[in-house]
Amino acid sequence: MNNELGRSLLEVIGVLAITGIMTISGIGVFNVIRQNQARSIASAELEQIAQNTKILLEMRGNYDGVSVDYLIKSGALKSNRAPIGGDDWSVKSAFDGTSFSINLVDLTYGECEYFSVSVPDWAKSVLINGFEIGLTDNCFKSKTNQISFVVE
Repeated sequence: MNNELGRSLLEVIGVLAITGIMTISGIGVFNVIRQNQARSIASAELEQIAQNTKILLEMRGNYDGVSVDYLIKSGALKSNRAPIGGDDWSVKSAFDGTSFSINLVDLTYGECEYFSVSVPDWAKSVLINGFEIGLTDNCFKSKTNQISFVVE
């Protein structure tokens, strides 16, 4: 009678394959959770920016002259780092000064989709790549999406 001790090469390869698949799945789930958390944090930061801007300029009666630099100098923002997307973001007043917009650039398709689901309570409207949220998908598949949150 021949007793074998140990595992065959085929069994070891099978265990390694299963371990690899589980590791890749775990990394994928972790990335999705991390992206959702970053988007939630960005939403909260955008709401805070809108509230701080309103508090700072509401007594004046208009939002003329509002910008990222102005908000930093007045203490309403800590830095010029964008909450999400590219660094070339802006805060601008409307022509009549009755509202302002928070404009984000270089958003991925996923980030664009996240913000296009619904208009946040603090924003009057949301423009995606120049168009209001509607029945059609206005998000590009590339990382060139622009979103503007209009606040009154």
